Formats: sequence, structure tokens, C-alpha cells
Amino acid sequence: MRTTWTFASATQLLFGRGAVAELGDSLRRLGISRVLVVTDRKLIEAGVWESVHASLAAAAVQWHLFPEGQPEPSLDLADRCAAEARRLNPEGVVGLGGGSNMDIAKMAALLLRHPGSSSTYLGEGKVPGPIAPLVCLPTTAGTGSEVSHAAAFTDTERRVKTGMLSEYLRPRLAIVDPDLTRSCPPRVTAESGIDALTHAIEAYTAIDNAHFPLPPGERSNYQGKNPMGDLFAGEAIRLSARYLRRAVAEGSDMEAREGMALAATLGGLAFSNVGVALVHALEYAIGGAVPVSHGAGNGLLLPFVMHFNQLGREAQLSQIAEWFGEPPLPENAIRAVEKLKRDIGIPERLRELGIRYDQLRSLAENAWSIRRITRVNPRPATVEDLEQILQQAW
Repeated sequence: MRTTWTFASATQLLFGRGAVAELGDSLRRLGISRVLVVTDRKLIEAGVWESVHASLAAAAVQWHLFPEGQPEPSLDLADRCAAEARRLNPEGVVGLGGGSNMDIAKMAALLLRHPGSSSTYLGEGKVPGPIAPLVCLPTTAGTGSEVSHAAAFTDTERRVKTGMLSEYLRPRLAIVDPDLTRSCPPRVTAESGIDALTHAIEAYTAIDNAHFPLPPGERSNYQGKNPMGDLFAGEAIRLSARYLRRAVAEGSDMEAREGMALAATLGGLAFSNVGVALVHALEYAIGGAVPVSHGAGNGLLLPFVMHFNQLGREAQLSQIAEWFGEPPLPENAIRAVEKLKRDIGIPERLRELGIRYDQLRSLAENAWSIRRITRVNPRPATVEDLEQILQQAW
């Protein structure tokens, strides 16, 4: 039985409306005067880049744009960005955008300091040492990548989502400015927001740290449920229950935007220490098989996994129901999440995504093989269990 737990975060977190204005001076204090900015063309066209540019210019920080970010980025795209970073040799990397852009920035910062390609470091604990200084500015409220130790990519050859985990990947500085999420469209707001909720619920209902099934001699970045994780995950759930519908319905509601920005960051702090579980394992398999955003896939699967985990997590689900304003019963938590999904337009069935029924067994097998996260689940699951969950979701 484990008797200790740890908690890690980004080196520094700067939160609040207008915080982007401090980017340039913050980089200067870190001794950085030349940066590669990883972003995408939609953010440039939406004017989000302008406030970042203004802050860099005011501090006389030189910059070069890599504007090729895409949703659910491929390993090839990550390698192209890293090649550009190696050519320019900046003193630091800035990730501006949703989780996809921030994850590409993590890979670029990693490959600035270490040889090889993106595939060299996939998996857990493969990064051999510190990466180049990394600053992340999220423009969506969802992944928590601005504070996490994880990066996710699509392996287009194997048609599966994959990722890497290392404490070295945590950004040196996270600047979370809710104003940067103002232009986020309703669909992206919904999908990123349900992703933040998924992170928080999976962390809050994870296996207890004392019973985390880690084989002797093996290390893991995830360690199961602990008091600090509960603190951050619980607040992220409360904020999501209160503000996600509002943020989707009215993008100019800055109280809701700020609430969801905080929910996403707190959820990132929670899951990157506690772990994610069956929802993410199943979504990795599904996301590699059909084109679906990580958030939409997670949101679709979440209530079905909550139902599977109901046995043994009655107290936690009852508390979640209460945070959603419902009587404290486990089934009410599941129904509340289902209603939230419908209200914000998250797909409800796998067949809506193009998944065929005859694919479910192979998807279950792919998901079960991701042991680094399936072992975080509070209830042990077999391949047959995962297939049954997918059948219920189909």
C-alpha cells in the first residue's frame, strides 16, 4: 500500500483578464529575448495574436511565427514545427491556442534540447531532461495543457491517438487570460469545456492513491486520487456546472469565460497529478479511428464510464450531483452530465461519429492496452467491460 503522494504544477501561473500584457516582460525576466510562437491561422485572423504581438513588441522580444497549428495534431506536424525551431534556435517557445497548439509547442521545446524526432519520446517518462523554456497561453478553456505534463498527437500511420508524459513538459510559465477565449466559437467552447469537466470528474473519481496498482520498480506520472487532486478537481466540477452552459450560449459573458478558464486550469492541475482513466483510454482509440475532437469524444463517453464506475464511487458521484444542484444520488450525477451534453450540443452516440458496431471490439482492445491510464480507473476493467461500455454508447 502506498503511503505518500506528490503534487506538481507549472513553475508559475499568471491568471486574470489582461494578463497577456505581461507576456513580454515575463519573458525578459526569464532571460528570453527571442521566441518561436506556435499558433494557428484562425487565431491570427480572429485578432487574438494582436495582443500577444503588442506585449512582445513592448518588451522588445523578437519573435517568429509558426502558424500551422491544427486540431488533433499529427506527429508529422509536430516534427515540422520542431525542425523550424531547430533552424531558428530561439531562446524559448510560446504556445498560443488550444491544447493542440500548446502540445505542438511542448514538442518543439523538447526537440530544441534533445535529439531525435517526436516518436522518440512517446509514452511515459521518456524525456531525458529539461526542455527549452516554454510559456503557454490558452485560448480555449479545456485541456489544461498550460499546466500539465502531457501532450497528445495523432499517429496517422497507425490511426491511433498517442501521447507523451513527463514532468519536464510542464511549462515554465502559464498565462491564463480569459480575454483570449472571447473569440472562441460556441462549438469549440462546448467541446473544450466538456473536456475540462471530464478531466475533473476522472480525477475526482480515480482510484485511491494508496491502492494505485503500480508494479514494484515502476514509476508513473499519475498516482491516483489524493487530497490536493480532490481540491482542484472539485472546484473545477463546480465551476463547470455553473458556467459551461453560459459560456457556450453567450461568448461575451466574461464572468462565464473566466469561470471556465479557471475550471480548465484547475482540472489540468488535478488530472496531471491524479491521472485520467477509462474515458480517455476509450477516446484515444475512437479518436484514431474517426475524425472527432478530443473534447467531443470525451464528453460523449463520460456518462457511460460514470455509470460503469458507479459501484464503489457512490459518495463521489453523489457529491458531483450536489454540485450540479441535484439531490445527492449517484444516478443524478450521471443524468446531470447527460443533460449538460444535450444542452451544449455534444454528440450522444458513437454511431453519430461514424463508428460501426463491428469496430467496437477492436476499439476496446486498443483502449485496454493503454495501461498507464486504464489502471487509474477506480474499478478494474476487462476488454469485455470496455466493449460493453462502447456498446452502451453506440
